[in-house]
Amino acid sequence: MSDDEKHEHAFEQAGSGASTTFPMQCSALRKNGHVVIKNRPCKIVDMSTSKTGKHGHAKVHLIAIDIFTGKKLEDICPSTHNMDVPNVSRNEYQLVNVDDGFLNLMTQDGTAKDDVKVPEGDIGKEIQAGFDDGKDLLVTIISAMGEEQAISYKEAPKGS
Repeated sequence: MSDDEKHEHAFEQAGSGASTTFPMQCSALRKNGHVVIKNRPCKIVDMSTSKTGKHGHAKVHLIAIDIFTGKKLEDICPSTHNMDVPNVSRNEYQLVNVDDGFLNLMTQDGTAKDDVKVPEGDIGKEIQAGFDDGKDLLVTIISAMGEEQAISYKEAPKGS
């Protein structure tokens, strides 16, 4: 086996290299911002800072809600430590079809996207009902850390 053969790797998939999270000092986090708690992207709903003890650091107590499941999570960390903040993005897509539990969506430039599940609960039923009525819907998709979910929808403006 030559040296060249040892160093050949087959890469099945290559990402853009953009990280799904970035570090931020705990004391710099703010209410309504995002943070990663227990490997889940969350939105901070409440936070409080405790004073330092005799020798210790100030601690930040975070209460956050998972942006995908809606579960409440809590975490306490020293204010000087870094915590991961998820890169959260929202995009609006036009609804083309609802197919077998998945939304068939189209971006503004006409690219098809059909890997987003119909959300559970009322919003999923409303999207399905609006589509069945023949309404032209724009669906807002939130994505973070490799997960995506439809979070809201609105009727597309007429004449677009």
